[in-house]
Amino acid sequence: MTATKCRFCSAPLEHVFADLGMSPLANSYLTPEQANGMEPFYPLRALVCASCHLVQLEEYETPQHIFGDYAYFSSYSTSWLDHSRRYVEQMVERFGLDRVSHVVELASNDGYLLQYFHERGVPVLGIEPAANVAKVALQKGIPTLVEFFGVETAESLAGESQADLLLGNNVLAHVPDLNDFVGGMKVLLKPGGVITMEFPHLLRLMEDNQWDTIYHEHFSYFSFGTVSRVFEAHGLRLFDVEELPTHGGSLRIYGAHADDADKEQTERARELLERERAAGFDDLETYTRYGERVQADKREILAFLIEQKGEGRRLAGYGAPAKGNTLLNYCGIGTDFLAYTCDLNPHKQDHLLPGSHIPIRAPDALREDKPDVVLILPWNLKDEIVEQLSFIREWGGRFAARAPELALLP
Repeated sequence: MTATKCRFCSAPLEHVFADLGMSPLANSYLTPEQANGMEPFYPLRALVCASCHLVQLEEYETPQHIFGDYAYFSSYSTSWLDHSRRYVEQMVERFGLDRVSHVVELASNDGYLLQYFHERGVPVLGIEPAANVAKVALQKGIPTLVEFFGVETAESLAGESQADLLLGNNVLAHVPDLNDFVGGMKVLLKPGGVITMEFPHLLRLMEDNQWDTIYHEHFSYFSFGTVSRVFEAHGLRLFDVEELPTHGGSLRIYGAHADDADKEQTERARELLERERAAGFDDLETYTRYGERVQADKREILAFLIEQKGEGRRLAGYGAPAKGNTLLNYCGIGTDFLAYTCDLNPHKQDHLLPGSHIPIRAPDALREDKPDVVLILPWNLKDEIVEQLSFIREWGGRFAARAPELALLP
């Protein structure tokens, strides 16, 4: 069998980072009518490149199949909207964006972020491959192009208008053709312009054991050192970075054209590169050892759930995120442990989770059913959810979440 090649540097991929068994696509929710049909499962195995240290999944399904009709709408999380509003304020102030600027967002979803630039009169364009999600943005008055982004799209747009600010939140990890995507950013960025990208930080994934953030829609997992090399290969330079609490710990990288002398590398960018080196990110063994921690955590999660059930507690889930589906499928958890889960997103309600077939209900189900323990699957939003669902304490209900070990919350 031919070895899979690294999606960035094309070196053969021969080393396993974490093997999470066979799993369905994490966002392929089922209708009750589909429950007895065939469901495709694919290997969920993250590999690491010995040459550039990019942690990555093999591509089993096309992006069109995964993202063409997507169930994730960014506007259902209030904390994410607050995060986006703060970002817009920060960018307008730092880079002096105004009515003659042009802001382009890649994977702009339902207009959750661009709406705040739009309110300030800054001209915007969203590029979003999921037509069902883009439609919501268009209804908000956000100009949105329904396309996958790459060099070809960038060249067709660059003739009309390049971007002063080119941004993408949680998209860089979702791109199988990484070189085409970053190459497209080089084409679309105006001379003197700035790129910002946000994505989960591999350092946080490893240190906090966030293996459930590995799923087929996430093709790549970046350290700051590796992502810097990717941008450098396309004539772009990362000059600054912020560490953010979102999604369990993300990076916001700042890029510019490599020949843009005005943007000097910041102290925090140098410091993070040094911290990653100190954590062993230049050493292949750091990555290959990680899989043992994942296996140990699986055993602990099952022990916790078996203990709860053994003591006669009734468990329900909250949320239907991709990370929850990774955890449930890898650990083999079905309705024998969680009778159902609840989600605010009406596009997910009355469906079944992929693989585990746990039913998704509206949050009102918790008031009616009064479970003893509510397992919060999107642990990155646990504070927001505990506040929203504080009523479960009325009947002595408890919350459980990974933080990073699965446990009852105080």
